Amino acid sequence: MFAGHRLSRSGDRQLNSALHTIAVTQIRTTGSRENIYYQTKIAEGKTPREARRCLKRRLADHVWRTMVADEKRERAKPSSTASAAGAA
Repeated sequence: MFAGHRLSRSGDRQLNSALHTIAVTQIRTTGSRENIYYQTKIAEGKTPREARRCLKRRLADHVWRTMVADEKRERAKPSSTASAAGAA
């Protein structure tokens, strides 16, 4: 029986699948930062499944931060339609 907290499984299955593929690839890449993170979680006593879940959460956080940064960068850009309208 799983004693930890689980979020709803009704999330974005396509995104979860992509994160899973990235996590498995990184775990198999010896010496990568994510492989070291995974091995650290194993050394802390987590099961491979729990360690992979931690890695997927870390990857998801990275993707989210990248999306937010991209959005901020896009909003900071002067829009080409506004500058073209002002020049006419």
